[in-house]
Amino acid sequence: MQSARMISRHALCVHTPWGIADHCREYAEGITFYGTPSHGGFKLSPERLAAMHPALRVPAGWFEEDCEWAKVAFAFPECFTPEQREAAIHTLKDWCPDAYEAATGETLAPGASYIKDQRLFHEKHAEDWIVISAISSDQHPGQVECIATIGGKRGEWGKADPEERRYLVPKAEYDKRGSHGFVINPALHAPYDGQSSFIARRASS
Repeated sequence: MQSARMISRHALCVHTPWGIADHCREYAEGITFYGTPSHGGFKLSPERLAAMHPALRVPAGWFEEDCEWAKVAFAFPECFTPEQREAAIHTLKDWCPDAYEAATGETLAPGASYIKDQRLFHEKHAEDWIVISAISSDQHPGQVECIATIGGKRGEWGKADPEERRYLVPKAEYDKRGSHGFVINPALHAPYDGQSSFIARRASS
């Protein structure tokens, strides 16, 4: 990014998917970053977009700054620093594994991608009770009150809410949960239908 050229905000009247741009940087011909007060991302020219691997393309050529920027840096590494190129590879592997695998022909192993590991976790535990919300129990010190649903599903607009169950889990055990969720073990974790700390804290707030 050291080669990027700043363009005066006074020259801008560009509408982005995130609002009107208030600043931008040109990294190379056809590769421009636009920022707004709320968000930002890269805009590629039709020529640059066509030069990308199809798996990396985004309709209309707008690549938001959280994850999709990595597709731009990966496709045009000569426009970015070594640190940014490395960060782009890690970002693609973690958050856009399908695009990364299609573009490289590489199959990411377990542990190499956050999203792929998350998919595997939910496939493995599709029929298990997974915690979707948790709070330290006021009534049972050292315990965590958990709300769980099958497969960790949450309510969706226009659909019936999934069945929820409450459990008490020792805090020391809950604190060791993995990054993709905590699975209830009915043989170890007690169902709980007593006074809820969720309700008590909402009432006091």
